[in-house]
Amino acid sequence: MESKQLVERILASDLTNVTNIGYLFDMARNLDDIDLAKRARACALKAVRSDARAYELAREIYDWLATRDFDSYLIALEWNRKPEERFYMPRRKQLKAAVDGLQALADDNLDELFLSCPPRVGKSTLLLFYTTWVMGRNSELANLYCAYSDTITNAFYNGILEVLNDPVTYRWHEIFPNSQIAATNSKDETINLDRKKRYASLTCRSLYGTLNGAVDANGILISDDLLSGIEEALSKDRLITAWGKVDNNMLSRAKGGCKILWCGTRWSLADPIGLRIDTLTNNENFKGRRFLVINFPALDEHDESNFDYDYGVGFTTEYYRQRRASFERNNDLASWNAQYMGEPIEREGTVFSPYDFRYFNGVLPDGDPDRIFMAVDPAWGSGDYVASPVIAKYGNDLYVIDVVYDNNDKRITQKLIADMVLKYNVSAMQVEATKMTAAYAEGVEELLKEKGKKINLTTKAAPQTIGGKTQRIFDKAPDIRERMVFLEDGKRSKAYSLFMQNVFSFKMVGKNKNDDAPDSLCMAIDMDQMTAFKTRIIDRLW
Repeated sequence: MESKQLVERILASDLTNVTNIGYLFDMARNLDDIDLAKRARACALKAVRSDARAYELAREIYDWLATRDFDSYLIALEWNRKPEERFYMPRRKQLKAAVDGLQALADDNLDELFLSCPPRVGKSTLLLFYTTWVMGRNSELANLYCAYSDTITNAFYNGILEVLNDPVTYRWHEIFPNSQIAATNSKDETINLDRKKRYASLTCRSLYGTLNGAVDANGILISDDLLSGIEEALSKDRLITAWGKVDNNMLSRAKGGCKILWCGTRWSLADPIGLRIDTLTNNENFKGRRFLVINFPALDEHDESNFDYDYGVGFTTEYYRQRRASFERNNDLASWNAQYMGEPIEREGTVFSPYDFRYFNGVLPDGDPDRIFMAVDPAWGSGDYVASPVIAKYGNDLYVIDVVYDNNDKRITQKLIADMVLKYNVSAMQVEATKMTAAYAEGVEELLKEKGKKINLTTKAAPQTIGGKTQRIFDKAPDIRERMVFLEDGKRSKAYSLFMQNVFSFKMVGKNKNDDAPDSLCMAIDMDQMTAFKTRIIDRLW
């Protein structure tokens, strides 16, 4: 009977039966079929509750897959540990995208991979486990780990040895039973598996250490935090020096089909990672180079933690919001965005500072406002934000009492805008109109009409160029600082906090990822200046 027919026959059998599951796994091994093995594993895991033998079968399948599939390796490696003590399983949901990227690198579907994530979320341990997997799969390949200091490379070297030498905590030798440590050198930070070679299975070196002649990497080259921190990132001379070391020393060590893994905090657009991404993106000589950039921000698009792991080993939304507030108070949101959000923002050219703004605690001045109005910078969704401040005018002061700041579909954001009108009894609204958003105001007006609410709703053409929008924000910046009064930190909604983050991130130089919030404030200033008027009594002219 042909293999295909036999597999179909087994799949049609009772796969709650451990014996049949075992047959399916045997076929997967014979055919070296990873997907079929994963299917057998899923059946075994389901059968564990009714048959204890399924547990050992599941472990056996994990071990077989572990040499081929990085995700399976991470689970098999810690199989004997208590669930709450494992590294990977409590973090798997969040780190799976990185694991998939690392798998693509190993499967030759990528040439280079860029990973960025906040501090202490498990990046270093993931890289460490990945390296032990790469070494076990092919001990003949020479791999290089590079960081900015000997302290980091030494810690990585010792971490690798711990995984290889601790059979109680880790099952590396059970997964790779034919691999043995042939030689180690703590001074040179090298590890050889199976036999001693000129270029070791793993060499760890600092960027400023001896790289020339130490290794020619043909497996994987891992760069991990090539900058020491903010001081180096702020120095143009030190950035130039670091890139010179990377380009001339480190990258020249990558030979043949060597894969390159870039990890670290994105301090600056001109850091080594940024320069490499720019080279791969814009240099025609690298047109065929396959690369992927993965960034894990601390907070997602809903301002919620991306790293609230099981068993309390991660970081809550409250923790990250408090960290952000600390950076904001120190007037250093650029560092927050770099370290925690993976967004390098150059400090030169930022237009707005938290210390330059006026704030109120949520209590408005006595009496009714002169008027309440909204300016709307619309969007259709797909990642773009609708930004709209709700303004209560008292004399010359414009109190930003609430905002809409949301990147959902237009049906959701139009309702948010209409709800704000009803909540604050808004009397006038101006919607910026382009060819793409001209119908946005009509949708809002229709929703208000259904509620029986009439307001003075107008549209105004948007600036024709990106440069025009940037210049408008710069021109209106003094009015925003002097006339607008914002809710103080601690009184803001989630949307309001994100809105302010976007304002403080705006800069005149370089590319702004999103300038909707500051642009909507400019619209509000324009709207007020166009409609501001004074009255006086005059004699009848007729």
